[in-house]
Amino acid sequence: MKAVIFCGGQGTRMRPLTDYIQKTMIPIGEYEKPLLEYIVRLLTYHGFNDFVFLTGYKRNQIENYFGDGSRFDCSIAYVDDDPNLKGTGGAILNAQEQIIKDNADGSFLVYYGDIISDFNLKEMYDNHLEKGKMATVVLSPEFQIPVGVAEMEEDGTVTSFVEKPTLKILANTGIAMLKSEFFKILDREKTKGQKMIDLNGELMPELAEKGEVNGFVTTSWWYDVGTLDKIAKLPHSKLNDKLNHLFE
Repeated sequence: MKAVIFCGGQGTRMRPLTDYIQKTMIPIGEYEKPLLEYIVRLLTYHGFNDFVFLTGYKRNQIENYFGDGSRFDCSIAYVDDDPNLKGTGGAILNAQEQIIKDNADGSFLVYYGDIISDFNLKEMYDNHLEKGKMATVVLSPEFQIPVGVAEMEEDGTVTSFVEKPTLKILANTGIAMLKSEFFKILDREKTKGQKMIDLNGELMPELAEKGEVNGFVTTSWWYDVGTLDKIAKLPHSKLNDKLNHLFE
């Protein structure tokens, strides 16, 4: 099974740390392994063994560590982002040749390099094939917002505060399975002269309107390591509990 991982961003929200370290190579957890290694090990655990790394900023740090992937029982191809094909959709389109190469069923996983999780990705993959839609997205049935919330009367009187409540909503994690036919949509956007082709902000909503997006709902743990504050507040005990088995 094939997986595409975004790992070329400059990590501007993590500066000054990312002035020196590619954000996916930041060491985390008890074993102080790179964030990207947690992702690779999770994916190989669930049967993905053919990876395309979408790289750019400080690519050498990634390639020097992961090489051809043999040390992790997988194969890894590297595709540098094209500045003329911007956005997540543009990065995927730029790597089309590698993504469709030796891809038996034509579907591929899209995973962000700053998301750690214990998603059952094999189950998601099977669900995607069963439903047969253009795209499948991983949805979480609840999401903890990062700020406190106040309840207020009509006259302006605040009656209570709830610190960082967990909302019962279907939160989009950004992780998705796509059919290879998706490249036709990306080619169309390129033909239109789009300077930025955004996967989740633009193309997924369009597919949803056409009934071509399947939701895979899971209560599995996930965490967005996208800012310095998120790194500082990373729940190491939860990380160790959920993912340490990948290193055993």
